[in-house]
Amino acid sequence: MGSLSLPFSNSDEEDMNFSKLDKPHLLNLFKCQQKYLNHFFQNLDLSQTLTFTETLLNAEGTIFFSGVGKSGFVAQKISQTLVSLGIKSGFLSPVDALHGDIGILSSKDLLVMFSKSGNSEELLKLVPCAKAKGVYLISVTSVKPNGLIRVCDLNVHLPLERELCPFDLAPVTSTAIQMVFGDTVAIALMGARNLSKEEYAANHPAGRIGKSLIFKVKDVMKQKDDLPVCREHDLIMDQLVELTTKGCGCLLVIDDDYHLLGTFTDGDLRRTLKASGEQIFKLSVGKMCNRYIILLHSPFLIRYS
Repeated sequence: MGSLSLPFSNSDEEDMNFSKLDKPHLLNLFKCQQKYLNHFFQNLDLSQTLTFTETLLNAEGTIFFSGVGKSGFVAQKISQTLVSLGIKSGFLSPVDALHGDIGILSSKDLLVMFSKSGNSEELLKLVPCAKAKGVYLISVTSVKPNGLIRVCDLNVHLPLERELCPFDLAPVTSTAIQMVFGDTVAIALMGARNLSKEEYAANHPAGRIGKSLIFKVKDVMKQKDDLPVCREHDLIMDQLVELTTKGCGCLLVIDDDYHLLGTFTDGDLRRTLKASGEQIFKLSVGKMCNRYIILLHSPFLIRYS
């Protein structure tokens, strides 16, 4: 990438003009962040990472994550990602753990602690209590040496050149590499467990993927009383309430035996109004409806519909 300079200098940190905001300044910030992220990618110990990933893969119990502050938010997000993949995981607040929540831990569990410095007082207090329950302890840190390395069973070092923050204080680069690390490991576990798209969808029933792979037409279709129905001879203007209140965006034109004859949509209404003007008050739905219809059987998956 070539050499990059920060958009500020150490000598004038105190007098820094934070109001400066333009394209070159933003571009330089993004390039600097890219440089710091590249430092992480180029220096990450893959042997260490593989051991970490295999340990999580072979866990007999629940994989708990913990952290303080911004690292805690990252730990919670990674835990939720694993849960979405069908892996038993949870977030354990180090503060709440010392006030009763540690009771959820067992000797078959893993406790992964995220900390940039590795010296978070809350995590160091949690360590002996978790060890007393036989929990396997893993630290994920970026500063060497640190307190967690000395007391954990396994440590993963996340290389950090510096924070993007002009004072090298705000955790904006360290948390980024924590998130990249955790999410990448999660996908590695996903592949190692041979998780199928259908299994993934089963854990996301309300999302787009879940709806397309799990739900059938019959699961989302409306029933008779909720359908916006009308007859062929009904005048268009008399059916506006039916068209707008049922939330379907159309009218279903049926015969006396409830057989579908056609549809009349919101778009059809606008086009008819534009073409017919005042004559729309005399037009029936049957005269203007679309009689080219496609019927779907209720057992069909939505993805094929």
